[in-house]
Amino acid sequence: MQMRNIAAQLKPLEVDISEPFLVHLILNSLPQECGPFKITYITQKEKWSVNELLTMCVQEEERLKNENIEVANLVNQNKGKGKNGKFGPYEKKA
Repeated sequence: MQMRNIAAQLKPLEVDISEPFLVHLILNSLPQECGPFKITYITQKEKWSVNELLTMCVQEEERLKNENIEVANLVNQNKGKGKNGKFGPYEKKA
């Protein structure tokens, strides 16, 4: 979204950024967690507009949020011994 705003600010200065180039810049600015998302875009024959890319980014962000919630739930389901148990992280098993 921020890059699209920057491109809009450059138009009055007669600096046009083509939509495919803007899509490329946006994709390159995405974090590493979006790697599979980038690969999906690259392997498709149909190229997205900036608006389509933003819609897809929102969907991907929601998917990543849901994935992180599931990971957090898995961490909370630990059934091992607690702090006062025999098998602490630095204690050897008997």
